Amino acid sequence: MILAVLVAASVWATYRLWAKQAVNATADQNRVEQSNMTNEKVIMLIEAKIQPQRRAELVDAISQYVPLVRAEPGVETFYVTARKDDPNTFVFYEVYKSHAAQDFHLQQNFTKNFLATLKSAQIGDRVRVNLVDLNMEGQTHSN
Repeated sequence: MILAVLVAASVWATYRLWAKQAVNATADQNRVEQSNMTNEKVIMLIEAKIQPQRRAELVDAISQYVPLVRAEPGVETFYVTARKDDPNTFVFYEVYKSHAAQDFHLQQNFTKNFLATLKSAQIGDRVRVNLVDLNMEGQTHSN
């Protein structure tokens, strides 16, 4: 009888330990997934068609703006280029370490001023494409 009680208690203790480890593993996985979501890189490609008569003004504004952006914490890459087939279409390639880094960037006065200048010089709306880093895709979506 005592042996049966000891075996039952051992089985019950083993089950409880296994259940606790399973719950902890699930909680750890959820924290990793949430962390990946909040710390996910922001990668964007943006095109803006510029009024030809405002191009020189924008190029000057860009030459002052880009060094300030590149010096921000959380900015991994920031390029402003023009399409070879249409020099009045500017293409921005931006990579931020996180959504928080992008938010910080958008809150800067020099960013607000530049975006106001860009908006006043562009023709139509900007085209924005959000991208995903394929090197990181397997890490953030693995099971």
